Amino acid sequence: MARADICFVEVALETLGGKWTILLVHELMDGTRRFGELRRAIPEASAKMLTMRLRELETAGIVERHAFAEMPPHVEYRLTAKGEALRSAIEELRQWGVRFCQGC
Repeated sequence: MARADICFVEVALETLGGKWTILLVHELMDGTRRFGELRRAIPEASAKMLTMRLRELETAGIVERHAFAEMPPHVEYRLTAKGEALRSAIEELRQWGVRFCQGC
């Protein structure tokens, strides 16, 4: 494998390899979600950790955050085109898990 190929894998893992990151993207593949919905979907993750991962995904251009200035205020998250481009890779990971996860 060429060094450039390894570099691209490293960049992808650096962007997506954080705990809960892939699960957040997977949840957002179903559409726009509020923070509370994401929190309920991934209850094992703390609010602080989810916030940190969402900010990282936003900085990477994978997730878009939209804050509504209304009462009560709320925030929604959705995938950008860059995030949507991950759909097939994440579906392949899911299929791999279905195939090889014994007793999950």
